[in-house]
Amino acid sequence: MSNPPTSPAFVIDQQVLQESVELLNELRQRSGCRVLYSIKALPFESVLKWLKPHVDGFSVSSLFEAQWAYEVLDKEQSIHLTTPGIRPDEMTQLSQICSHISFNSLNQRQAFCRTEHEAVSMGLRVNPKLSFLSDERFDPCRLHSKLGVDMHTIAAQDIVGLSGLHMHTVFSQCDYVPLLQTLDKLQQQLGEYFKQLQWLNLGGGYLFKDINDHQAFIQLIRILRRKYALDVYIEPGKAVVGDALSLMATVIDCFVSDGKTIAVLDTSINHNPEVFEYQRQPEILQSDALGHYQAILVGSTCLAGDVFGEYTFMRAVKIGDIITFPKVGAYTLVKANRFNGYNYPTIYSLDAGTLKCLKRYDYADYRKHWLAD
Repeated sequence: MSNPPTSPAFVIDQQVLQESVELLNELRQRSGCRVLYSIKALPFESVLKWLKPHVDGFSVSSLFEAQWAYEVLDKEQSIHLTTPGIRPDEMTQLSQICSHISFNSLNQRQAFCRTEHEAVSMGLRVNPKLSFLSDERFDPCRLHSKLGVDMHTIAAQDIVGLSGLHMHTVFSQCDYVPLLQTLDKLQQQLGEYFKQLQWLNLGGGYLFKDINDHQAFIQLIRILRRKYALDVYIEPGKAVVGDALSLMATVIDCFVSDGKTIAVLDTSINHNPEVFEYQRQPEILQSDALGHYQAILVGSTCLAGDVFGEYTFMRAVKIGDIITFPKVGAYTLVKANRFNGYNYPTIYSLDAGTLKCLKRYDYADYRKHWLAD
């Protein structure tokens, strides 16, 4: 790295992004699918502009995301929206921005599928009621789910006038078994309507780089396109950027508490909120299971639970040490906050060993956030 970043820092590795894009391009070419980047994972401008030539569009979940996608994309690229929360006063603007809208409920469909919005390709999000996740916090098909229309309740009149169907059933999945089983069930239940449609959106949740054999996916897409003459979309988010960002922090204090070493970092779990949200211990590059030194890494806020976890090292941790959290590209910056007034990390890109500062936050940003209009 040409020059060390100011800590704490989010570092975007352009080479890792390139590897993700190359794999998606290969899948797109071999299967004929269309790729939408799900910007909820990381909507940072530099990332979106870098990805734009390599995708068919973006998928979005709100008016603001749709507006941001519209600013970045070329006019011939797609913007696909699905969300449980369309406000009545937003629909006109959404219909002017989005190329595709998948309604989350039949109520939404009835309220907003009108002639004045007919320029938009309208679809319906379906819930296949087929769960593959043991943790219901991530499960779109959980009992009493808010996401999509129960597939078993959909009738012929619900399909009339629609152009497509949308589904999303998994999170961080490392094989295609759920997709194959879900599409089998979907075709059994609704396959008779597929030839009336123009597109099918399979959603996201599959970590393509962690799957060794893609032949099942490729064959599935080919069959769907050939059998029903459908455009088939996928919406990767974490699969694109998850591995591409690291959070670099510095140890700014070190002491013993009840017999264990506490190392205070100049970052916080509030810069990676899913650590606290899901009570999981993130990976760090400096840890070594063969080491004989332990330290509890904690954040610098006054929250007692601002704790990353206990790690093992080859040598004792000391003030000034660098700690690197890899693979934090998805759902960190979008959820990060300035609790206690601690600033956001600076954002850098790393390209062929050269580090470039992309965005630095300061007190003016914090102050503006809390000023009255």
